[in-house]
Amino acid sequence: MKKNNLLSVNQRIIQICLFLLGAISLLGASLQLYLGQPTSPSADNIHRFMAGIYFSMGPLLIWTGISIRKHNHLIFFLAFSALMAGIGRLISMSAVGLPSDRFLIYLIPELTLPFIMIGLQISLNRKIRNIID
Repeated sequence: MKKNNLLSVNQRIIQICLFLLGAISLLGASLQLYLGQPTSPSADNIHRFMAGIYFSMGPLLIWTGISIRKHNHLIFFLAFSALMAGIGRLISMSAVGLPSDRFLIYLIPELTLPFIMIGLQISLNRKIRNIID
């Protein structure tokens, strides 16, 4: 793409989205790993297991943001993963009701940032394709 080391505007915005999602993943999952789900041993077990998976996404999101020049398809996968996390929250809200405001704050970026990332990555890929052609 460019020969200098500057990121394109699209890459910089995607990078910011990745860092925000990484922070949400680490903070939200840490809280859930700590709190658990004390209603039953089975519920707590699966809750902390899923929190562990969610926590593991944090370093992956941050690493991808740091090394963004090397990634294309991974951006789409991570955006999809974040979107699915938000959809999971929506399903929970419709099934058992609204959680505390803290979880609603997580929901907004999980439902919006993936679409921003996907749109910007598609645009970036088109620009690269036009340069190559």
